[in-house]
Amino acid sequence: MGGAEQVYADEAFSSNWVSTVGPNLNAFEAEMARRIGIPVLCLSSGTAAIHLGLRLFGVEPGDEVFCSTLTFAASANPILYQGAKPVFIDSDYASWNMDPAVLEAALRRKADQNRLPRAVIVVHLYGQCADMDPILEICARYGVPVLEDAAEALGATYKGKPAGTLGAISIFSFNGNKIITTSGGGMLASRDQSMVAKARFWSTQSRDPGLAYEHSEIGYNYRMSNVLAGIGRGQLQVLDQRVAERRAISFRYRDAFADLPGISFMPQAPWGLSTNWLSCFLIDAPRFGCSRDALIAALDAANIESRPVWKPMHLLKLFDTYESFGGGVAADLFDRGICLPSSSSLSVEDQQRVIQVVRNTAGARSV
Repeated sequence: MGGAEQVYADEAFSSNWVSTVGPNLNAFEAEMARRIGIPVLCLSSGTAAIHLGLRLFGVEPGDEVFCSTLTFAASANPILYQGAKPVFIDSDYASWNMDPAVLEAALRRKADQNRLPRAVIVVHLYGQCADMDPILEICARYGVPVLEDAAEALGATYKGKPAGTLGAISIFSFNGNKIITTSGGGMLASRDQSMVAKARFWSTQSRDPGLAYEHSEIGYNYRMSNVLAGIGRGQLQVLDQRVAERRAISFRYRDAFADLPGISFMPQAPWGLSTNWLSCFLIDAPRFGCSRDALIAALDAANIESRPVWKPMHLLKLFDTYESFGGGVAADLFDRGICLPSSSSLSVEDQQRVIQVVRNTAGARSV
């Protein structure tokens, strides 16, 4: 917490605005809109924002929706909420994000089959933007809208533009593990104010205007509370500081491992600034001297939590019956990728302990 969060939360309690309306909600939306330059809507989660975004795109049962395969399940689950079918697109090694060449080949094949997807969900992984110019150009050529999943990338930029301002619709997450948090919450954004207004209507149970409780469309209980919006207002004030802290942590790891063979830092794509939300590395087991899983076990034995990178969606039991294009790159990144402790509150002393365990483990265990 940055300090101002308590002030705004106390204001919510003292004024009795603790539900899904109130001054903090209005202010948080206005402050975020000024930050990224487009209209926004506070919601209960990033997942809710994706769900509403797909509905805004007209996704219906039986439709197909393309989605990055290397991501968290929340990116793809809302496709199933709408009764649609996910189709997963592989990553590239340059950014670990959706590969524009694979996307283009997939759209070409679907066009030949007269089965173009209703939408494409592009995920900005671990705080780094996908290469959006070719992705947007390819999708525009085929008339397919792009939903930009910037849940992990608030504060990142692509060619000087904020992440989450490039697609027709974009979403953010303020879950407890994100670079700024409202404890739980999310946001939908779009340059199209009418889309934001429609999502606002749906997010409040689609109650029609008038005295009675009249509902002519299905709605959802998807609004953020005024209390949590107050936390978000305080967090937004320290976003730039949090980005600087995460980047410093990542580069400290990078420099500490520079002399070790077989451990490589997640690439920093040349087209923008990554927030380095998580510090991620690839382990080349023969050169490093132990496998990724053995390194995770060694860290765990020292009471240090680390994790593999996301398991690709096309490899999950939930999604393994759905179509995918490519997948080998994402599978390789999952097999070899590790996320090290990355919290903004991680002290230099604690990070040095992580570094020492990694260095001691290198070459010490059988592959």
